Amino acid sequence: MDETRYKSRYVFAEDFGTGYFKFGPITLGENPHMVQSRGLILRDLPESVKLRVRDRALLERGVVVGDEEIPKYLSGVKDAARKLKYPLKDGVVKFDDEDSWLVVRELARYAFDKFPVSEAGFEGWYVVIALSSLAPDYMIRRIFAIHEELDRWHGGRLIKAVTVVSQPLAVAIAENAVDCIVIEGGHGNIQIAPISYALIREGVVALNRGGAEANAVTREILRDIGYGDIAREEYVVELVKREMGLVPRKLDGAIRDAKSNPDKYAKRVRVSPITEVEVPPEYAWTRFLIGEVVFDPRHDVFESYVEQGRLKIEDAVVGDAVLYGEMDLASGIVESLKRVPVEIQERILSNIIISGGAFKWDVPRGLEDHAVDSVTKIGIMVRDRFPNIAHNVSARTVKDPQFSVWRGSIIYGFALPVHVRWNEQEREGWHVWK
Repeated sequence: MDETRYKSRYVFAEDFGTGYFKFGPITLGENPHMVQSRGLILRDLPESVKLRVRDRALLERGVVVGDEEIPKYLSGVKDAARKLKYPLKDGVVKFDDEDSWLVVRELARYAFDKFPVSEAGFEGWYVVIALSSLAPDYMIRRIFAIHEELDRWHGGRLIKAVTVVSQPLAVAIAENAVDCIVIEGGHGNIQIAPISYALIREGVVALNRGGAEANAVTREILRDIGYGDIAREEYVVELVKREMGLVPRKLDGAIRDAKSNPDKYAKRVRVSPITEVEVPPEYAWTRFLIGEVVFDPRHDVFESYVEQGRLKIEDAVVGDAVLYGEMDLASGIVESLKRVPVEIQERILSNIIISGGAFKWDVPRGLEDHAVDSVTKIGIMVRDRFPNIAHNVSARTVKDPQFSVWRGSIIYGFALPVHVRWNEQEREGWHVWK
């Protein structure tokens, strides 16, 4: 089987997001499988629980992953909240956090087990791993080592070669964009990445917020309106955020309208067959805070949350990169623009591509005067803060923000010639070990 025909069946992509892990082969077409990026460490299980675990290999591996599997074991694990491990923070796994690496390995194993291959012509997957543009070299080396280990477990017949692509570049590839700025926002952070054929690494600006901060605001609102008992459950918080959150055209105006017409913004969200969350009219205005914190957390209302210790918005350092906590999204775009050659600034500014779950917001019918989508919000912010460049700005969102990275990774794996070997400096090519 020639290279093109083989790759049309056996390219496999893994997108390691802070909140969700997306995975699957090229034959899936549009949408990958997806589970939360987490694992339950099975340490110190009571003997009564061990006796009822049919999968003995699972006990030997010491960790369970998968949204359908983890709930089966939660009640049997002592101190379950502490042993429910989320390995990625801001898209990065700490060098010496062995429990986190254990979860990463198990997520990869889980992904391949979901797609067993028995065809005679199968010689191993061409695997593309999408990582944050902030991922340090040690993380790439460890990811490669994990896949080598998985391949050995399968007698050297699971993986043919593996490579890495940065998440923003994968988005650009999926969108067939050569010169652009990709704004990729996930659970852990927002990456503002200028691209001209390749990723311009020195131009990457990272913001230390994303879906996690929107969740944090949602959690505090739930507590304020009397749902403190279920506000501890991440599943509930995520569901309520998606159903209740709004992005305001202008926050002050949206709050005024919601306080003047509270019934228009009141909302009910069913979180289980027996539990419904109701946002009373007097708290309806808080719906706009959930979306606004992603775009601009500098408003006075967020300061009160921070001062009370209910929300953390601060700068952070990941490797050599500074993640800005309070920088608004429009300023982040301009800061990124300053770091790229002048002659390409206009070209990339005219093609801003928005991707990632942190930018997936609905505009309910009847609320269009004050609620907007992410593209409209960015345009408004740039016009307000940098009117001199507003006419150059053209932004669009990808078809499905959560899956664009995975799709681009599949395309990249299909297009990357098999003879190109991994180059650490360029961070491209196929890593081969046999």
